[in-house]
Amino acid sequence: MNFHAPHPTQAEIDQQRAAQTPPPLPRKKELGDDFGMRLLMPVGRSGWAIAAGYMGLFGLLVVPAPLALILGIIAVWDIRKSMRTDRPKHGMGRAVFALIIGFLGTALLITILIMASLPKS
Repeated sequence: MNFHAPHPTQAEIDQQRAAQTPPPLPRKKELGDDFGMRLLMPVGRSGWAIAAGYMGLFGLLVVPAPLALILGIIAVWDIRKSMRTDRPKHGMGRAVFALIIGFLGTALLITILIMASLPKS
């Protein structure tokens, strides 16, 4: 008679290791995690979104509108890329604002430049 215990399978070994491993510690709450603080201060936001938001405001003056459009595109890309990490960034509203104002201002700027280059009759 053979009284040797059977060798454990890899699944059984993994279950034993999982039972011995302590659960991960909860992540420390940071300033950017609080919605109220994000409304008041630019914490947890993409730096590109902040820059795009300000360029969107200045884009109302038409001249910096192409820059607002470019920064808005970069900000959306940066925010979407950060969603795959453990620290996602916020600021999509600012980025979209810069996209809209940048697009409208750039269209207006192109129209003004075309109208100015036409011969006056």
